[in-house]
Amino acid sequence: MDLRHTVAEKISQALNQIDASLTMDQVADLLEVPKSLDLGDFAFPAFQLAKTLHKSPVQIAQQLAPLVNADGLQKVEAKGPYVNVFLDQPVFAHTTFHAILSDPASYGAADIGHGGNVPIDMSSPNIAKPMSMGHLRSTVIGNALANIFSKLGYHPIKINHLGDWGTQFGKLIVGYKMWGSEEAVKENPIKNLLAYYVRFHQEDKDHPEMDDEAREWFKKLEEGDPEATKLWAWFREISLKEFQKVYDQLGVTFDSYNGEAFYNDKMDEVIQILEQKGLLEKSQGADIVDLSDQDLNPALIRKSDGASLYMTRDLAAAIYRKRTYNFVKSLYVVGGEQKEHFDQLKAVLKKMGFDWADEIVHVPFGLITENGKKLSTRSGRIILLEKVLQDAVGLAQKQVDEKNPTLANKEEVAHQVGVGAVVFHDLKNDRMDNFDFNLEEVVRFEGETGPYVQYTNARAQSILRKAGKTEADLIDAAALDDAGAWEVIRTLGDFPEIITRAAREYEPSVIAKYALRLAKAFNKYYAHTKVLTGDAAQDNRLALVASVSAVLQSALALLGVGAPAEM
Repeated sequence: MDLRHTVAEKISQALNQIDASLTMDQVADLLEVPKSLDLGDFAFPAFQLAKTLHKSPVQIAQQLAPLVNADGLQKVEAKGPYVNVFLDQPVFAHTTFHAILSDPASYGAADIGHGGNVPIDMSSPNIAKPMSMGHLRSTVIGNALANIFSKLGYHPIKINHLGDWGTQFGKLIVGYKMWGSEEAVKENPIKNLLAYYVRFHQEDKDHPEMDDEAREWFKKLEEGDPEATKLWAWFREISLKEFQKVYDQLGVTFDSYNGEAFYNDKMDEVIQILEQKGLLEKSQGADIVDLSDQDLNPALIRKSDGASLYMTRDLAAAIYRKRTYNFVKSLYVVGGEQKEHFDQLKAVLKKMGFDWADEIVHVPFGLITENGKKLSTRSGRIILLEKVLQDAVGLAQKQVDEKNPTLANKEEVAHQVGVGAVVFHDLKNDRMDNFDFNLEEVVRFEGETGPYVQYTNARAQSILRKAGKTEADLIDAAALDDAGAWEVIRTLGDFPEIITRAAREYEPSVIAKYALRLAKAFNKYYAHTKVLTGDAAQDNRLALVASVSAVLQSALALLGVGAPAEM
């Protein structure tokens, strides 16, 4: 149980004594963290109880405060309409240091998930198109959520649901046959395949017959035509090799690459169930499921020419994943513009009789823009992700050279810092926010950046090396009364709650913002306190330093960001 819930449980028990029952979770949600430490470490507002108890919030706070069990606390007092809770600093410091340093990797871990499977549909680039900055968000948000859910005892299954089917392959085949060559594609696969795709969209404006030809080629592909199938398989293979270069740089792996094409032989069952349930209706020659009772547009299941649609494949994928993984949750890390699609997906599955559709969660996110404009592959306006990562490593290398020219493993550190900077910048933003990308701002060692957090950890590691201490030496440290120490210790104690909140809200930015908050608190402490003084309290201060380093490393690891020991 995290600290917030420990306090919440005490207040909830006291509330029962005055016939004002609130559950522990309800109290935990109401608890506030005062801006000033003079007002305690937590504050419970009594406003919400005024109507039911027919008393003023001030009276309720005065009645409630003496009833709170103060064991393990310094004191509990009423202050206006609030019940302020002060933690017992020596006890809390010892408990926190011991929890962290006795097993750093397990601090903040919990078995909430009991091993339950959580497939995460993430990244999912389209074959024959480059991975752009637009793919970064799904990839790193999905990867961070996998790490967070794993920390809480779930079994995440990362699925790269490749865009390897659809009418775009008809367009690509037409473009390749009109303007391409095998030699050109082998020389630079993604660049040339993209060029054919972009040119197709430029020329089909004046030659609409090209769209008919593209539809015909995709129909051939669906029917298993040898030439169409051979080209499709080749495009897929060379694209995956190019994608892997980016995934290797990001340090992201997958458990499945089953894309849209994998479900081609699984869609007939979807159609059969819909027909058996009487859910399919004709609309302008196409098959649909009417969702007007859910205030949703109809779900298109099959085109008038019999071709399947994205919805059909997603229905088949959802059913396959439930049967294969028996998931407790199924996450789809897909842009916010797809909200209606997932609302329709869940609604159709429910009509089909699959109540587990309630466990499907769309995890939407905002856009990365350039000068305020949306990136678009079709228009050719994209920022290539591989180049961004390479440039970020180059900028990091330059700064590492300036700050620490004698560093032994400069290239490895520059990679961790450069790539980590891009990942951290994405994840520190609330996932629904749109943001403009500026590489030079991202790879700065100062400000709210990944390198700032990494540098803080490296500073802590440097202090420990100078002290010649190991983590095992530091477990039994007691309280600290150094200026600023309590703010750091209290922030360290927040980490378990931060992890559970990030999972509950599907929001990795909660972890990133916490890492920044801890780094700032530690740097403020370090600016005012000399750690290595040789006095009796030095081990206490080293316990704090080691704990900060351990928790920063854990937070960065959850985000998929490296933590070099030297920078």
